[in-house]
Amino acid sequence: MINPILLDIGPIHIRYYGLLYALAFLIGYFILIKLSPKFNIKKNDIEDYVPYIIIGDLIGGRLFEILFYSPSYYFANPLKMFAIWEGGISSHGAIISMILITIWFCRKRKISFYNFSDLVSIPVMFGAALIRIGNFINSELVGKVTSLPWAVQFPGYEGLRHPVQLYQAGYHLIIFGILLLMLKLKNKEKGTIFWSMLFLDSLFRFITEFYKDLPLNYGFNYLGFNLAQYASIIIILISIIPLYNRIKIYFKNNKSFEKIN
Repeated sequence: MINPILLDIGPIHIRYYGLLYALAFLIGYFILIKLSPKFNIKKNDIEDYVPYIIIGDLIGGRLFEILFYSPSYYFANPLKMFAIWEGGISSHGAIISMILITIWFCRKRKISFYNFSDLVSIPVMFGAALIRIGNFINSELVGKVTSLPWAVQFPGYEGLRHPVQLYQAGYHLIIFGILLLMLKLKNKEKGTIFWSMLFLDSLFRFITEFYKDLPLNYGFNYLGFNLAQYASIIIILISIIPLYNRIKIYFKNNKSFEKIN
């Protein structure tokens, strides 16, 4: 395994996780700028939006982690609440905060939420892949014991385990590729990319969570499902109808378009 600490500067430890998190936002910014003309979104709107989303992602993701996953640990060690470079940012908390901030920002700028969120959804998936790689290097959220040839020995854990963090990084990259391909679809409704991202991300998240070996005091486990899986189920159910409606309209529009031509 890679040493999670990239650089020691006296009492300051720079971790790969923090570097990858920063790269997620930096690369995400350039993807937003690159793709913004396809959505008729101004560059200055992107530049004004990014600082809000960085702050919202960190605060929302951290609060969800503290309140729902490890409250006993963080309330016993309150200073650790601020040590975000060590990991512990809930993706569901980050998504919720990002959606709320995007709704607020779009109303403030009088921009179409679905058009803007379609754009934002694409770099979010790429950034999520980098963060999962950071989880892997941090040896956190490890998988269950397995005898598969690609199993990994994580420091502090017995036995070879599923590199589930890399499984999740992989599906984030797959979704990123799918969303890029969706840019080529003609006559698609606004919000199609956004709802596709939520549906696919939650579906893959639900499946890969079965491979995680989470401690009993991490969130909760009820009927064999953990907290992340219940959150994923809720998002899947919320996204099914709007995504289905957009798919139906897409095929109807393209059928009509073919008749005209």
